[in-house]
Amino acid sequence: MAIGAKCASTSGMRAAICTRYGPPSVVEIREVPNPTPKADEVLIRIHATCVNSGDARIRALNVPTGMGPMVRIGFGFTKPRQPILGTDLAGVIEMVGRDVTGFQPGDEVFGSLGLSTGTHAEYVTLPANGAVVPKPAGLTMEESAALIFGGTTALHFLEGDTPLGAGSRILINGASGTVGCASVQLAKALGAHVTAVCSGRNIDLMTSLGADRIIDYNAEDFTSGADRYDIIMDCVGNAPWKRARPRLTERGRLLAISSGLSEMVMAPFVSQKNGQRLVVGVASGNASDLRRLVAMAESGQMKPVIDRTLPFESITEAYDHVDSGRKRGSVVLTLT
Repeated sequence: MAIGAKCASTSGMRAAICTRYGPPSVVEIREVPNPTPKADEVLIRIHATCVNSGDARIRALNVPTGMGPMVRIGFGFTKPRQPILGTDLAGVIEMVGRDVTGFQPGDEVFGSLGLSTGTHAEYVTLPANGAVVPKPAGLTMEESAALIFGGTTALHFLEGDTPLGAGSRILINGASGTVGCASVQLAKALGAHVTAVCSGRNIDLMTSLGADRIIDYNAEDFTSGADRYDIIMDCVGNAPWKRARPRLTERGRLLAISSGLSEMVMAPFVSQKNGQRLVVGVASGNASDLRRLVAMAESGQMKPVIDRTLPFESITEAYDHVDSGRKRGSVVLTLT
């Protein structure tokens, strides 16, 4: 949804506009036209959204080595082509298109725009058959929004391309971030033995999420140890194939969540060469993933981890904290 798209009304909404690539200060809150849903869409008033690492990377064009030109082609050369960033939302349906039958005004929902972005705003439109479902019962809007980015990424990598089975040994590098916190919980729910790599200040958090072993990266380099893992999940980008491969079992997998161009080029050749495998790609949450997260949240298998909750007007502060690399779980923005 570009600014001014789908506008049938002269009334406006607040939106965080990324005016160019750069530091958090390039994001400004402005008034833009309200969107109007098409026949097969719903209009959602957003109550909570998140500033995730993906938003921060796009805003700053801080992407893995070799990916800069590709990102500019996909997102815009001098500034984001879609100036409203943000992928996750929790809110209330305000209006439905004439062909929509599954939702009605007043329904509480949560959802994702994926790579399209646009949730750092008061309103957004989504296809009714897209990635939007009733939010988990018992969770607040903020908790629901915080569940999405990490949860859908964990599902994509641990239940999709590389299914994780009972008794598997997994190491999660960067376990205290949004994706890491969700992955620790999902891996435990799937019956795996989980080793979490994080800083010492997050040991209690990892214990509460069910990690079986915790490595403080300030005291120990997991790539120098003797242990081997069926899966190494690198959520940070500092454990490339060359470093991680010796710590994999004979048919082990490295899930490179923050892969650079070299890993993307290398992946198919590594997979053909031996039993070990390098897995890259981008997770894109869908309605099925969201329903899976609802079931896990309502059963107690998955709980959102929120570092801090800030008002929408403090989005620059939110970006500052994400850029610091020290957030634990999600940074949530409230719009009501």
